Amino acid sequence: MSGPSLVAPSQERFVRRLSSVNATRESISLGPTVVAPPKHLMAPSAASEVASAMEVARRELELSVLPGTPTSTDESSVSSDYAYAFDIDGVLIRGGRPIPEAIEAMKMLNGENEYGVKVPYIFVTNGGGKTEAERCLQLSQQLEIEVSPGQFICGHTPMREMADAYKTVLVVGGEGEKCRHVAEGYGFKDVVTPGDIIKDNQDTTPFRKLTESEYADSRARNFAEVEIEAIFVFADSRDWASDTQIILDLLMSKNGRLGTRSDTFDEGPPVFFSHNDVVWSASHDLTRIGMGALRVSLESMYEAITGKQLKTTAFGKPQMGTFQFATRLLQQWRKDTHGIDAPPSTVYFVGDTPESDIRGTNEYNKTADNQWYSILVETGVFQQGTTPRFTPKATVNTVLDAVKHGMEREYRKLLKKSMESTGVLTDE
Repeated sequence: MSGPSLVAPSQERFVRRLSSVNATRESISLGPTVVAPPKHLMAPSAASEVASAMEVARRELELSVLPGTPTSTDESSVSSDYAYAFDIDGVLIRGGRPIPEAIEAMKMLNGENEYGVKVPYIFVTNGGGKTEAERCLQLSQQLEIEVSPGQFICGHTPMREMADAYKTVLVVGGEGEKCRHVAEGYGFKDVVTPGDIIKDNQDTTPFRKLTESEYADSRARNFAEVEIEAIFVFADSRDWASDTQIILDLLMSKNGRLGTRSDTFDEGPPVFFSHNDVVWSASHDLTRIGMGALRVSLESMYEAITGKQLKTTAFGKPQMGTFQFATRLLQQWRKDTHGIDAPPSTVYFVGDTPESDIRGTNEYNKTADNQWYSILVETGVFQQGTTPRFTPKATVNTVLDAVKHGMEREYRKLLKKSMESTGVLTDE
């Protein structure tokens, strides 16, 4: 079994390297880590520099610590002028398998291109139900590249900032106990799942009974004595009927206490969704409904029962918080590696969903200090021959075409700047 290795260039500052075959969520969470295919464990690939530096920047950002001595531009082989942000499902992966062009796109970003440059990149996904460490491990295995948890921003990543605001919370969605683990990893103190509630009172959901393993994993407690302060939908529900019933019970309760009913229906806890995608791209030929559909359904049911409108909050794309966090991460990375306390001048966001990826990028670009340039691919939700509801800066076939488009655009900008500085090109 291959053990972890330690790398300590100045900008990487003791980042461990773990094999994508042997690494676990627990081992990745022990400290700054890059997950690498076994063949690159002892001999770092071209992807190592970006993965390591982005991991350090993320740790500094989340812990609010001062960075170490930054490296100079000459010491880094990675461009600081522009970066890429990728959605995952429908752009790099579809149905759990890599889109063929994605592997070539990563190679191009990591230096296999005619311009002789490496370009930094991060992953911004609305997919939830897994920790950033688990996402990292999964993508490393799928694309066979070195990546770090620091490069991942999930729909529920901003929720970690709310851990101190609520004591007891209900976390909904995902497989088994994974979302509970994510929430506890974010610092939430008392995390309840629908399974806990059903275990306490099996009549809560008439048509769902816990399996033996679900019953064993669920935690026993008396919910007549518990006040749930907030509801977080971390990932897609695996049982809409049961989860919706439990959420509605809490929304109509007195101060989040199950088994009670409010006279006014305005005493229940707030509801937060990690994203608002109504559809998403899976292995099926047609798009599948997602968390946004559950949100619409829940709001409609609540109004039908109470006669009142339900106000819920969504994170993820296209909400601005996700793009703001991505900007702070890229700015921290650039400060660490190039000594420039500003985000890259241009961020190319590559997505497959006009309603979240393109809309969010375009709206954030209106207020951002740098340029966010939206690129729509045709390998996921959006299909060739249709008209997107939100118009991207560019529409291309695959993620490889998106990378080529951005790199060619940057080369033209650099060439124009060079010609202007030497007097070859003037405004006249």
